[in-house]
Amino acid sequence: MDKLLSQFLAVAEAGTISGAATALFITQPTLTFNMRKLEESMGVALLQRSSRGVRLTAYGETLYESARLMQRLHHNMLNAIADQRQRSERGISIGSGYSWWTMFLKDMVVDYQSQFPNAPVQVSLGNQLRCMDQMISGDIALFLAHEIEGLNPGIGAEFIPLSTVYHGYFVRSDHPLARGPRRVAEIDAYPQVSSSPPESRHQRYFDTTRRRARAETVFDHTSFAFSSNSLAACIDYTCVTDAVLRHTHIMRDDFARRGLVEVEQADAKRISRMGIYVLTERRAEDRIGDLVARISQAARAVLPPLD
Repeated sequence: MDKLLSQFLAVAEAGTISGAATALFITQPTLTFNMRKLEESMGVALLQRSSRGVRLTAYGETLYESARLMQRLHHNMLNAIADQRQRSERGISIGSGYSWWTMFLKDMVVDYQSQFPNAPVQVSLGNQLRCMDQMISGDIALFLAHEIEGLNPGIGAEFIPLSTVYHGYFVRSDHPLARGPRRVAEIDAYPQVSSSPPESRHQRYFDTTRRRARAETVFDHTSFAFSSNSLAACIDYTCVTDAVLRHTHIMRDDFARRGLVEVEQADAKRISRMGIYVLTERRAEDRIGDLVARISQAARAVLPPLD
């Protein structure tokens, strides 16, 4: 892939020239020069510079989406060649949140490898937007997650629903909220814990008409007293504080074994769907279809039905 486009992607994702230069192992003046050279070749301004960093202009957004596609195709080509060299046609790469891994994906992977002992398996555990980033980059073939509201359709990701779940609240067993039904307003009065810390660079995945609202909620780092991409760390913190852990309800039995109980909600529960995200351009591939079928079968055995 073209060097300047690769550097442009790094700048767009880092949000600063200095941060991108560090990641690319080049000097900041060199990267600044190269970005101006790219803008001159395009004939438009791609970056809006300020003391706080850089933001993409409308032209920059267009170039970013196209460059990510080029990068994805480039990575897919390299991966295809590597697969041929390693004779690993049955290998799989999956992204998932910790909950889905614990509930059924782990068993599915073990069954898969028992059927194909020589097949390499890559599992990336992380929040849904980090998995989206990895899928678009070609690092994983698909991932399991809650349905992402306001996702930009231009990304080219297809959602395959598997189950309907609700958002639960979990506290230590002797917490004041553990006694009787509680309204959301009462729950929100306590410090909140999130196992999916937001990253500002992921705002670009959302429809521009909803990006501002999204930024004021999900990407508000002050809305959580504690956040970590380690669910174990979130559980540890919740067990010894008055904080409330927000998480999908299907983990309540596992949480109970670790000392957390679910708060009984007096208000209507917030319902969402969980399922599989896959790139539309890869949906028809036989290997993807087989993997989707295997995951769907494993999920149906343990998850609530799709409403």
